[in-house]
Amino acid sequence: MHPITIVAGSEQARAVRFTDYPQESDRAPYPIPAGARVEGGGDRHVIVVQRERCKLYELYGARRDGGRWEAASGAIFDLRRPRQRPAGWTSADAAGLPIMPGLARPQEASRGEVRHALRFTAPRTRRAYVAPARHAAGESDDASLPPMGLRLRLKASFSLRGYRGQALAILKGLRRYGMILADNGSPFYITGAADPGWHDADIEQLGRVPGSAFEAVKTGRLRAQ
Repeated sequence: MHPITIVAGSEQARAVRFTDYPQESDRAPYPIPAGARVEGGGDRHVIVVQRERCKLYELYGARRDGGRWEAASGAIFDLRRPRQRPAGWTSADAAGLPIMPGLARPQEASRGEVRHALRFTAPRTRRAYVAPARHAAGESDDASLPPMGLRLRLKASFSLRGYRGQALAILKGLRRYGMILADNGSPFYITGAADPGWHDADIEQLGRVPGSAFEAVKTGRLRAQ
């Protein structure tokens, strides 16, 4: 689960030192407070929303180093202007996409349907990407591997009978909007926002959905990294 930190427009912006992908990171100051929540595990994502300014700030591999933040990479998104990152650039996610818009949230799941595409991971990916992705993270040219940005959709023929609650809402969204491959990780792992509103018993139902229940949506031109 990915924690999200909300800050005011008055939050002080600070320089971030980028260690791994400085030339592909947005170098403007980031309004990330000292107490910003950091994702557990190896990726250590930080997601900060500055609500009044409608801006999203995301870091990958984030750590506090003395009095300031450092990260492997970082990206800034103006939520009022859906511009893509330059071709070949990463973000805080391997596919060069923003993380937050692809997260499932319990509030929307409790309303009956998640009405946007979700973010998911795969253990091995191709050294290529398709739109909307802007970056690849695979090490193989094997055509049987999925490229970053691949969109999968739950087949209309897959029965939703027996699913309930938040899991059913997520499956309805996957049948209509699908999910986009955004990073390397566990197979078919859909990520959500860290929130106490999730019902574990509901979400565990998703483990019954096989990979064969999905179909690939036709995408644009394949781009090599």
